[in-house]
Amino acid sequence: MSGFKRSLVWLRRDLRLSDHRVLFEACASSEEVVPVFLIDEDILDGLPKDNRQVHFIQGCLDELDERLREKGSRLVVIRGRPREAIPALAARLGAEAVFFGHDYEPAAKKRDQEVGKILSKQGVQVRAYKDQVIFESREILGGSGDPYRVFTPYSKNWLKTLESGIEGHLKDYRPDFKKLVASGKIADRNARFSELGFVESFLFVSPGEKAAKSLLRAFTKKITAYHEQRDFPALEGTSGLSPHFRFGTISPREGVRFAREHLSAGAKTWLNELIWREFYQMILDQFPHVEKGAFKPEYDRLKWSSNQAHLRAWCEGRTGYPIVDAAMRQLNQTGFMHNRLRMVAAMFLTKDLLIDWREGERYFASQLLDHELAANNGGWQWSASTGCDAQPYFRVMNPISQSERFDSEGEFIRKYVPELKGLDAKRIHWPHEGGLFSSAPAGYPEPIVDHKTQRLKAIALFKK
Repeated sequence: MSGFKRSLVWLRRDLRLSDHRVLFEACASSEEVVPVFLIDEDILDGLPKDNRQVHFIQGCLDELDERLREKGSRLVVIRGRPREAIPALAARLGAEAVFFGHDYEPAAKKRDQEVGKILSKQGVQVRAYKDQVIFESREILGGSGDPYRVFTPYSKNWLKTLESGIEGHLKDYRPDFKKLVASGKIADRNARFSELGFVESFLFVSPGEKAAKSLLRAFTKKITAYHEQRDFPALEGTSGLSPHFRFGTISPREGVRFAREHLSAGAKTWLNELIWREFYQMILDQFPHVEKGAFKPEYDRLKWSSNQAHLRAWCEGRTGYPIVDAAMRQLNQTGFMHNRLRMVAAMFLTKDLLIDWREGERYFASQLLDHELAANNGGWQWSASTGCDAQPYFRVMNPISQSERFDSEGEFIRKYVPELKGLDAKRIHWPHEGGLFSSAPAGYPEPIVDHKTQRLKAIALFKK
């Protein structure tokens, strides 16, 4: 006999049907399960109406509803604020329990606590499960019993713990779809983001679980060489799956299983990237002060520049440094930036322009399709040398040598900085002939700072 007559599964960052622990657990303990998505107006307040993530989510919801209807069920999509909307829906549908996956962002944790308390007062039980990561919170700890602050020992323990219980940690959770509510029992019309004025925008990857599966299959041909090609932005050497991991159209377990099935140096490197993702989730969960301040609090005293003209030039890809400008224009046009270039662009803002890393973090958050707080925050603090296991402050990336090394022929620069497309592979990395502020090709800006000078200023700033 099932434990609950009817339960809701509140979908958030798990927009798929396969390998879905929350849905699996709900089906295992309920006679009837209603999949629900809330268009959260608390999150949407203040977002631009052409927000890429909103468009991506809508595509995922449309596919989910279509697939659920093929199984005789449907997706219920409502809109409102969580503390009112979820308890009201549970009451209206006669749900005895609400199931959802753990979240690790401070605002999401607070939201879930508030909604849980309200549901409990209504007599509705709450069931929350780990489904966004392989290991969460305090599951991977150092010898002293404290959370890790350095990645390498964390990753070694992560891998050791995985191997010690591989079947349980990588279980494929297959829900009993026969438990899903029949579509005819709930006749409500689904809400849509367009009701709040949101419009479609360019997506560099297609939304939905089918698209995620397709990308994973395609990555089979590239994963062997991943470790050799992943740093070159002109090559299509990465998986392209980051938005899908962000919104859970693919499970973390499937990603790890895939990496383990393709034994190679490339697969090992890709698995390491998945562990980095979990490391930053753990850092955000265990050290929530990083959301608004430096992981190392002493760096909150840094006297950053407030030069708004420099910040605008960086945002718009008009710094006069071709690889930085190409990276920023790629971001603005597509909602994606190659990972190597995220480091280059972030370090240029913080170490060349001496601008607060939080300014860059906010801009990336507004533009990246794959933005998630933990990874974005971790990456920015790594580049700014304010975070855990960060790049030492005296190691400052030279944007010109980075360009020469990782875009040697200038293919990537030519694609996004057409003003320079006529230059040869040597001059394109630094088109300012005859000195720092000499003329460049028509339409391309002069460099706004001198890297050598700014590097010394950055080191002095951190020393002080």
